[in-house]
Amino acid sequence: MQFRSEKQNEGKIQILVPNSIKSSINSTKFLGLIIDNSLSWKDHITAVTSKLNKACYAIRLLKPFLTMNTLRMIYFSYAHSVLSCGIIFWGNSHAHHTKRIFKIQKRIIRIITNSSSHDTCRQLFKHLQILSLPSQYFFSLLVFVIKNRAFIQSNSEIHNLNTRFIRNLHLPSTNLTSVQKGVLFSGSKICNHLPSNIKALSNDAKRFKSSLKNYLIEHSFYSLDEFYQSAS
Repeated sequence: MQFRSEKQNEGKIQILVPNSIKSSINSTKFLGLIIDNSLSWKDHITAVTSKLNKACYAIRLLKPFLTMNTLRMIYFSYAHSVLSCGIIFWGNSHAHHTKRIFKIQKRIIRIITNSSSHDTCRQLFKHLQILSLPSQYFFSLLVFVIKNRAFIQSNSEIHNLNTRFIRNLHLPSTNLTSVQKGVLFSGSKICNHLPSNIKALSNDAKRFKSSLKNYLIEHSFYSLDEFYQSAS
């Protein structure tokens, strides 16, 4: 597979091997993720959308016969597992793609709570103690950052200037969107905007995850910009 930017024209590459010719492919499946040659995650999100639609249909059929708590358990078994798989990689892709998944997630939440299509889901997410899609992205990404904290430098390791950001994780200077949307850069930036009481728990993974989840459920974020605005 030949990687390229979305703006680049697709070039055809052929590799000659004994007795055959191998052509380049546009996407491939690796560890449950569908990776396309422009890293747009469109193919993977299309596959996730299909699986979530099936889960949504199943929950709609079961709703008349099951309690809300049981439907919530089914959500975690069939929808959450699909939605959270590899989200640290595709969760920050173009909003046009991720919005499709978020829309289905909200539809499922409304079915479970017997709410109308016009009801806002913010309070429903809180009531069910379920993370919205953006909040799930933040949670998974920040847990990844904390688990790999030893490989991420802080500003104090880069310079000795006693600024108010001295304890923040260091963000390398780059204008490349692909780098800024990457796991380490995005994770470090989001971590730097967490409330200080949660950042202070970074050495205690269990307490950090618990406090972070409570914070994200309480706010039920709908976008990255909303998260940054709440922290400012």
